[in-house]
Amino acid sequence: MFSQLAYSYADDEYDQLPPLPPQMKMPPKKAAHLLDIPTGNNAWSAVLQQAEMKRRKRRQTTAEYSERALFCLTLDNKLRKTCIKLVEWKPFEYLVLLTIFCNCAALAMSKPLPNNDTTPNNSVLEKVEYLFLAIFTLEVILKIIAYGFFLHPNAYLRNGWNILDFIIVVVGFLSVLIQYDVQGFDVKSLRAFRVIRPLKLVNGVPSLQIVLNSILRAMVPLLHIALLVLFVIIIYAIIGLELFCGKMHMTCYIGNTTEMPQTEEVRPCGKTKGRQCEAGEECRDLGWEGPWYGIINFDNFGLAMLTVFQCITMEGWTSIMYRINDAVGRGWAWIFFVSLIIVGSFFVMNLVLGVLSGKEREKAKQRGDFQKLREIQLIDESYRNYMAWIRKAGMILSLILNIVLFIILLLSEIGNDNVDKEDADKQLDGEPSEVGQKERVPETHLTWLNLKFRHIRNFHSYTRRRIHTLVKSQAFYWIIIVLVLLNTIVLASEHYPQSPTLTKIQDMANRVFVCLFSCEMLLKMYSLGVIGYFVSNFNRFDCFVVIGSIIEFVLLYFNIMPPLGISVLRCVRLLRVFKVTRYWLALRNLVASLLNSMKSIASLLLLLFLFIVIFALLGMQMFGGKFDKIFEVEEKPRNNFDSFYSALVTVFQILTGEDWNEVMYTGIRALGGIGSFGI
Repeated sequence: MFSQLAYSYADDEYDQLPPLPPQMKMPPKKAAHLLDIPTGNNAWSAVLQQAEMKRRKRRQTTAEYSERALFCLTLDNKLRKTCIKLVEWKPFEYLVLLTIFCNCAALAMSKPLPNNDTTPNNSVLEKVEYLFLAIFTLEVILKIIAYGFFLHPNAYLRNGWNILDFIIVVVGFLSVLIQYDVQGFDVKSLRAFRVIRPLKLVNGVPSLQIVLNSILRAMVPLLHIALLVLFVIIIYAIIGLELFCGKMHMTCYIGNTTEMPQTEEVRPCGKTKGRQCEAGEECRDLGWEGPWYGIINFDNFGLAMLTVFQCITMEGWTSIMYRINDAVGRGWAWIFFVSLIIVGSFFVMNLVLGVLSGKEREKAKQRGDFQKLREIQLIDESYRNYMAWIRKAGMILSLILNIVLFIILLLSEIGNDNVDKEDADKQLDGEPSEVGQKERVPETHLTWLNLKFRHIRNFHSYTRRRIHTLVKSQAFYWIIIVLVLLNTIVLASEHYPQSPTLTKIQDMANRVFVCLFSCEMLLKMYSLGVIGYFVSNFNRFDCFVVIGSIIEFVLLYFNIMPPLGISVLRCVRLLRVFKVTRYWLALRNLVASLLNSMKSIASLLLLLFLFIVIFALLGMQMFGGKFDKIFEVEEKPRNNFDSFYSALVTVFQILTGEDWNEVMYTGIRALGGIGSFGI
């Protein structure tokens, strides 16, 4: 009867079903029903997702596994069946992820030492590397047997992330083989590739794959911007090479000697223009390497590009300009640097944001058009299904309703006749009817205890209603706001040194505020109920702050916790300032948007941390223990790569752009200076 409804809203003319295998029948389509049409705010998005998933499943006409792997292993082969089950087994994926974490921990525990020295701990970690390499090799072998090696469309090496895993394993084997077979080869250059092993996490975490693929796709439109930046760097490097080549090696010497005057910083000078030497000093070029250990200058094209790049990053560009002024004078050199900053930093670098925003707007427009088209199609299909259901089911529903009403009326008539007969018989016998008995139940049956409990319940309900009205009133709202502001002022009034009287006043005020906020919490719990109170996230936050403050006072009173722990607990009171967000709608929406965005970029933050770890490990491989060569007398800087913690902090500092050039100078000197790079 409902054969016309076999066309469901999930199907459209663009979906093509794959051909059916022989001796198989098409499963019957489910008839559309009114209850199948979703409702609510996210209804159509859910429908779109379901339709997209169905369409993708239908278009997967290629088998996931090839009929043969490695030209000899069929799908019926027991070894291949076992490998397929193993690689699809969830605990196997978790085991691989755990191995990657352990490998990262082992790399982080390594302690690089100068002169390629080692420690017993490093020796043990080197042996553990063989175990990790064996596990990763086993994973590669199992996946190659399961998926095939290369020829099949779904083979192992047809996946980019599997290619990365394969390269990591191959490089690991090369480092082991070269270590035993080739003499005079620096194996550490190959061992440095071990730092990319954390990237194996991307293959095991789908969210990281999505983020990294999005970043790689965004790099394509940025290629033109990168070429433009390179073009600007090359042009300004050539201009600087023509204007300032060899101008930063002249400095002041005492008389006719080769001794420099004792100053905090050695600066360039000029004979006719630029900085002039003091009396008794001469400006000469006697082979001084120049400022910044000869790394930043325009003596050749490579160093000129490095200098221009540092200026574009706007880190230390003013110092470079002032040193150029010392060498050639202040007449026109500033034009070079100001134009470089305007063109390179302000315009070209900000084009990146413009390109990304333009691409995002284009994608958003395409998504919006597609969404509208799909919604129109789904609405049209759902409307046809709905009208068909109305036409076909209308008569059936009306018939069923008539039958139900007839049965109800028939049963009610029969019941009334029976009740009337029973009442009539009782009245003839002199007994009151049941209706009369119910109407004449005396209130004296209620005991004194029931009356008391009823009064208590009535008082409890009345009190809860009044307190609920109180906590929802504007006056209570402003009282809490004022208390939060006063508590903030008291917390901000702490300073060093402060008088004992002020300390006592602050402690007393904090106790009063804790009592007041505790009363607020108890009033809300009483009016809303304990379960209803903890439904709100803001109420949970208030309860956490109040309980933390009470614990602080208890521990402080009994002198249980050391001062450092008390200071940490006192920081909980500072969170009370965020109570304002509950009553300030605009600020609350802003905080909610911030928290939602944090949830959205969690995968991006994880990927960023992964790259920080990778570059920290790479820095340990390249510069670990080598800063000691240039800091034998003076103190070694804190931004070094001698430990994993220091490497993490140093990489994060470079990522923020703060004094990254100083870290670069130290690294170049540790590797032998600019001469070791051939520039």
